[in-house]
Amino acid sequence: MKNKPTFFAQIENNIVVNVHVVTQEFIDENPERYPGTWVETFIDRSDKTYAGIGYIYNPITDDFSEPDIS
Repeated sequence: MKNKPTFFAQIENNIVVNVHVVTQEFIDENPERYPGTWVETFIDRSDKTYAGIGYIYNPITDDFSEPDIS
């Protein structure tokens, strides 16, 4: 299925501010509803971290990490 909905994280300054279930095509066709930068995140891959609000995005590894709350 080409346009299967997946998880996307909206990032601002490499910090996750939203997570939605949507297709890349829908994001591309609706820039007024999905402004800014959206990055795919994976809930079912052991080699990737699922993004949550406040998580940090690393564009080099194309992955997310939990924020340091210490």
